Amino acid sequence: MEVYTVTVATGTSEYSGTNNYIYLTLVGEKGESERTQLDNPGLDFCRGAVDQYKVMSPSPLGSVLLVRLEKQRYWVEDNWFCRYVAVEPPDGGKVLTFPCYRWFVGDVKMEIREGTAKTLTGDSALQLLEHRKTELQERQKTYRWVTWAPGIPRCIDAKTEADLPQDARFDNEKRSDFEHSLHYALLELSLKKLTIRFGKSWDDLEDFKRIFWKLKSPIAEYCMKHWKEDWFFGYQCLNGSNPRMIQRCKKLPENFPVTADMVQSSMADRTNLDKELKAGNIYLLDYAIMDGIPSNTIKGNPQYIAAPICLLYQHPDEGLIPIAIQLEQTPGRDTPIFLPKDPPLAWLLAKMWVRHSEFQVFQLLSHLLRTHLVVEVFCVATLRQLPAVHPIYKLLAPHQRYTLEINCRGRTQLISANGIFKRVVSTGGDGLLILAQREYKVLTYRSIQPLYDFRDRGVSQLPNYFYKDHSLMLWEAIHSFVSSMVSLYYQSDHDVQEDLELQAWIRDIVEEGFTELPKFGLPSKLSSTEELCTLLAVAIFTSTAQHAATNNGQFDWCAWVPNTPCTMRQPPPTDKDAVTMDMIMATLPDVSQSCVQMAITWHLGRAQPDAIPLGQYTEDHFTEPKALEVIDRFRMELKEIEKHILTENEGLELQYLFLLPSRIENSITI
Repeated sequence: MEVYTVTVATGTSEYSGTNNYIYLTLVGEKGESERTQLDNPGLDFCRGAVDQYKVMSPSPLGSVLLVRLEKQRYWVEDNWFCRYVAVEPPDGGKVLTFPCYRWFVGDVKMEIREGTAKTLTGDSALQLLEHRKTELQERQKTYRWVTWAPGIPRCIDAKTEADLPQDARFDNEKRSDFEHSLHYALLELSLKKLTIRFGKSWDDLEDFKRIFWKLKSPIAEYCMKHWKEDWFFGYQCLNGSNPRMIQRCKKLPENFPVTADMVQSSMADRTNLDKELKAGNIYLLDYAIMDGIPSNTIKGNPQYIAAPICLLYQHPDEGLIPIAIQLEQTPGRDTPIFLPKDPPLAWLLAKMWVRHSEFQVFQLLSHLLRTHLVVEVFCVATLRQLPAVHPIYKLLAPHQRYTLEINCRGRTQLISANGIFKRVVSTGGDGLLILAQREYKVLTYRSIQPLYDFRDRGVSQLPNYFYKDHSLMLWEAIHSFVSSMVSLYYQSDHDVQEDLELQAWIRDIVEEGFTELPKFGLPSKLSSTEELCTLLAVAIFTSTAQHAATNNGQFDWCAWVPNTPCTMRQPPPTDKDAVTMDMIMATLPDVSQSCVQMAITWHLGRAQPDAIPLGQYTEDHFTEPKALEVIDRFRMELKEIEKHILTENEGLELQYLFLLPSRIENSITI
């Protein structure tokens, strides 16, 4: 008899252990071991346990190709999460690790492969080729594409998170924290609502301080003090929750008739608008995409939407400042151009209208569409087309954790017909979908690559654009990490072209995920290692750094409601001289809406208790030393970036730390 020593590791999260029967069979190139019930004295398969067993085989197995695990119910059904199985051969040779990281639900049989990453052409054993094929057939039945709404990326076929397989679900701790934090925030703020009287307008801007109790942050408090200042408005265009909107203005838009005289008082000495346009110091925010979007009706009251255009000037002393704002796309007598020299309340209200558009665009387009929905396409295609042994599956899996569930929850709780947006946001209802469809139509692969994004917007020269500087450092680190990993498994462009699984994956992304997008600019065939590396870097950058940049600061910038209002209850002003404090208070969100805005942005923007930071891998999908070295180098590079960012922020009153690697999650989990 040949005796193999087998180690089985159970998951560490709540309810990972099981009291059900577990059987194991080793499948070798020369035959199979005995089917062995894994049963030591005392309790087996407790949460976090690493248990050792002896498995007998009547004859030598040769190379062990697969480990077959079976779970059978004992009294009651009890799910089990297996991390990995390690197998030591009878001659005491090299221990083989078989990564699993799967839930066993019900009476189920699963075969797992040794951890060395292999592309399809790297496998020759018929049994292993058959295993790859069967795994993908099963996954394609489990993970299916569906069109949630026309004109946006397609997504996972699951009406609610409960329809997802257990492997795609939140762990129990994550689920209870997610649900508790939302209830906590809403409860805390509903208590405030009762003390302030429900559903009425505030009396003046100071009143907003009354919902600043426990839920606050240093940036939110800084925001409360400085939100009226023009330099702070400009700062948020660069480093707020929507830092991808600003673009260089070489020539004023036809529909924005600003004259040099209008803005002369905002200019530095001895210069004018024309000179500054030529010098590249004039910038633009244009919310044309908001034009004509239907607005929400909340409790019978119509809400209002504008489509502003804002001109900014990089002033040599004051920094980036707004110098002219028009609140609609069509100029005319009822669409005045607001200027810093206008009555202070008129200028303040014009800036609030820009910030209100900012809330809609950052939540629905920069955040939801350009990170959550884009990354979901990669998730679904990866689960459908790449087996667990594939190097690209191993590379992407940690960056897809929890994304399917958070997106399902977003569709049912946030943007659904009766979701939170419908209750408090001006684009809630039909507006948000129309807005997303408009953006999706013009979405390009080029625009989600940071190097091209900054170049195309003409913002490379802008000082204090920390979002840009940190994004580019992270992009370089991620691209270099991905390139090193790809070079271990693909020696040439030919290897990429010949990998049928990889080609099926890219076809799924382009033809099934990003459907109806002829101008997206991503071919449905991968021709080179360079194309592959860029695509993988985009997938990882978007699910980590880009998501952190738009998600993690939302409470900081939105908690002080007048700074980024979620809705407006009066139409945009048409007469600068008629703006009063009463008009401003009647326009801003009411007490109830403000409380919900604060609760939701806190819930979504706070640090997640079980967050796994960028570059930290709690599941060891890769087992070979060369791949582990690449991961170590990536971590070292991220440590250097961390040091650089912390040093750069030393002594700054307003710090930009959203892209600290330790604060970026490895995947979109919120």
